[in-house]
Amino acid sequence: MKAKTLSRMRSIFAHLVLIILSFMCLFFFYILLINATRSHADLQKGFSAFPGKALLQNFMNVANDGTFPMLRGILNSLIVSGSSAAICTYFSALTAYGLYAYDFKFRKAAFTFIMAILVMPTQVTAMGFLRLITKMGMYDTLLPMIIPSIASPAVFYFMYSYLQSSLPLSLVEAARIDGSMEFRTFNQIILPIMKPAIAVQAIFTFVGSWNNYFVPALVIQSKDKMTVPILIAMLRGADYMNFDMGKIYMMIMIAIVPIIVVYLVLSKYIIAGVTLGGVKE
Repeated sequence: MKAKTLSRMRSIFAHLVLIILSFMCLFFFYILLINATRSHADLQKGFSAFPGKALLQNFMNVANDGTFPMLRGILNSLIVSGSSAAICTYFSALTAYGLYAYDFKFRKAAFTFIMAILVMPTQVTAMGFLRLITKMGMYDTLLPMIIPSIASPAVFYFMYSYLQSSLPLSLVEAARIDGSMEFRTFNQIILPIMKPAIAVQAIFTFVGSWNNYFVPALVIQSKDKMTVPILIAMLRGADYMNFDMGKIYMMIMIAIVPIIVVYLVLSKYIIAGVTLGGVKE
């Protein structure tokens, strides 16, 4: 009886802790949504837990603001983040598969070299990177924010670890015996097995690219090519007496919607694909 009571108390305590943590995580997001529906005059009155009636007006103010192209910035961020996530996950998975499935002379040296790049901060190579893209004619374009995603040591290591736990080499050998070409084996056999890992890293890569401020601030000059973090950072320099607070909250809310959508779309693949790679020797 005492054990049953103790177990019930632990369950109640655990649920209370989870409720408190959920409230702490979601409260500020809720306030953001509420403030996006309120006008500047309502926001000046102070806190409110109930939505206002200015949601459509705030959205129209954002859409029609020619001096602050937020919608264009969201499109730029979608292009950069989506392309980066696709390129990064595919080529990292391909590299991980190459080092895992093939036994060649410099295999360990290649793995060590990739891991060494992992600990190198981006700021160390910033000036050389800037000079390189300037000479290549890619300055003030979106390409310098997309192409470097091909080489991602952190994503590679995650993919490599996943292959070690989920891919038996006998499956690769069986595909070769059946006459499957190497790229066909990778695209039609290996990638489906790696779907959970790809979904996880696609989310992280998308969010990391979406929130990236350093590289866009380094290479972008034109306002029509700026991404969301750059445009939001510009709000700091705005005159407090001249900008619309309701519009600002609406801008921030619009900026986080794509991240939520990407997570909701890819999270089902993570859950559904947990047992997908469960092939054993």
